[in-house]
Amino acid sequence: MPTRITQLGDDMQGGVVLRVEGTLVREDAELLERVCTDIRRERPGVRVTLDLADLTFLDSESASVLSRMRRQQGVALDGVQFFVQRVVELADRVSAPRAV
Repeated sequence: MPTRITQLGDDMQGGVVLRVEGTLVREDAELLERVCTDIRRERPGVRVTLDLADLTFLDSESASVLSRMRRQQGVALDGVQFFVQRVVELADRVSAPRAV
């Protein structure tokens, strides 16, 4: 199944929720990152949440993009299956800046 990104509207706290369905590969994740950047540019300070409950596959490169979005933009990940959560956490460890 190709990636489908649907804006569900605002959540109860006024943030934007995007549902991501299907498979997520690097190109799709980078598109999702640009969408989130645009939303935050248009509505500074808005909370962006990605609903990943219907995500069936992601590769390590897209996990790195999700990790970067969470770290740099404060994007929240919701509905994350255990396996997806672990992959993103591992990507966090690999891509997090190290203290010298």
